[in-house]
Amino acid sequence: MVIRCMKKEDYDEIYNMWQITSKRALDNGDSREHIERYLDRNPGMSMVALENDKIIATVLAGHDGRVGFIHHMAVHPDYRRRHIGQALAKEAMSRIAADGIEKMQIYCYIDNLTGQNFWKSLGFNKTDNILFYKDM
Repeated sequence: MVIRCMKKEDYDEIYNMWQITSKRALDNGDSREHIERYLDRNPGMSMVALENDKIIATVLAGHDGRVGFIHHMAVHPDYRRRHIGQALAKEAMSRIAADGIEKMQIYCYIDNLTGQNFWKSLGFNKTDNILFYKDM
């Protein structure tokens, strides 16, 4: 397995994988244009894992100058339980921290128990005192 920075040229393959792993989380903000803009604003933060030159996992990561964010942490179902997600998440968090960002946030669906357990295993704590609002 190889981990490398996400490239704009990866978009089609990444988006196809997200259709399998993250479909309910996808919206207009995940268009090619928006993802390319995100990668430009956060160079070197987002990564992919490859096996035999095929993308098997992604982490879309960056920061706003004060808080780090992880979006679309996804591992193809055929490659789960191999610690690929942990490797990607730790690398993304390390790169964000290297930019001087000390606070990280992630979004996880309430009914995604696997995701909640994953983030807890990496030291994240669920907050019960914040509501998330989104415009449609």
